[in-house]
Amino acid sequence: MKNQARLILFLSVLIVFSACTSSPTSSDTTESTKDSLAPTQTKKADYLTDCKNLYKEVRFMDSVLLTQTEVVYESANKAIKAFTDFAYYCASDSLSPIYLIKTAQIARVINNIPQAKVVLEKCIEGYPNFNNRAAAIFLLAQLYDEATYLNDEHEARRLYQKIIDEYPKSEWAMNSKAAIKLLGKTDEEIIREFTKKNGK
Repeated sequence: MKNQARLILFLSVLIVFSACTSSPTSSDTTESTKDSLAPTQTKKADYLTDCKNLYKEVRFMDSVLLTQTEVVYESANKAIKAFTDFAYYCASDSLSPIYLIKTAQIARVINNIPQAKVVLEKCIEGYPNFNNRAAAIFLLAQLYDEATYLNDEHEARRLYQKIIDEYPKSEWAMNSKAAIKLLGKTDEEIIREFTKKNGK
């Protein structure tokens, strides 16, 4: 039941970020200034410094993922590559932290937990004013909370508490309070408490 509750919460976050259809800010998608070395740069290097092309790729991979009803590892890995390229090479774009979270979500689905951890940490530390930073912290806390992932109850509690302290009025604070109550409990204990609470 604990895992089901976490999965539902995870999927709800994925839906929120999948719904993002805004385009990058115009100032963030301008081509980088060409220098004297530009003619000798490779096509790949040009691509990685062109945020407009990178954005086209992430939008394409977004659309591919939304059409799939089950995990396709090849598509997932291509999406991770596209999303991280955009987030890292177009770091000043307002959509970069969103694509870091999307990367983490996909990495988690295919059980690439180290990748999920790294991009969530980058999102949290690199974008202190990101309006969905609490969601990123919560997703990272879940990685520490889950025994089959990072399995560190102390760090999970610290991150949940960080959300409660920094974003006390957010839905993520409410979710964090509920998550703290589940720390260290087995699925059986959670079911017993739920049954007792509902008078069954």
